[in-house]
Amino acid sequence: MEALQKPLPKPTAEEYAAARLLEALVEARLALEFLQRGLVRNAAGKAFQSWRAYLAALLRLELDKLLHRAKTEEERRWLVERAVPRVPTTRMVRLSQMLEEVGHQGIAFVTSTALDLHDYQYHGPDPDMALSKYQTRDEAAKDVILLVAEIAKRAEALSQRVKWTTELEEALGVLKEGLRGR
Repeated sequence: MEALQKPLPKPTAEEYAAARLLEALVEARLALEFLQRGLVRNAAGKAFQSWRAYLAALLRLELDKLLHRAKTEEERRWLVERAVPRVPTTRMVRLSQMLEEVGHQGIAFVTSTALDLHDYQYHGPDPDMALSKYQTRDEAAKDVILLVAEIAKRAEALSQRVKWTTELEEALGVLKEGLRGR
């Protein structure tokens, strides 16, 4: 947790991906803690933030490939200056599609779930499903757990691509422990 209190490295720095990955793991663990307390809307928000941090790490790791595929100089500049450091919610679908194009299968589908949880965070359960895709708290809670498990799996898969620290290892261990028995 202490590492998250430090300023993030610059998005152009190699350490940026590892820092955002650590953020993703810690936020995911907080989502599980909120679930245990019965705070499903808060858990949904933390799960969403976790996925967003994971996407930031992945965007940084794949930045060279993404820049190569960009069609214009404006798109390249946007990727470096806005997409990687901010991961705008309104562009998460397109960014996920871009990551799929460079080999990250299933990212777009997971992003859809994360965005559904983001809506749930603000609107809560919605029997009419006009503002939220979840009719009940239980439906949202199950997707929180599914998203957190996906983050743990995908974060571990990046262990060879980022500077894997003891903090990352511990955060992943704590998250996996929180997922056991769910």
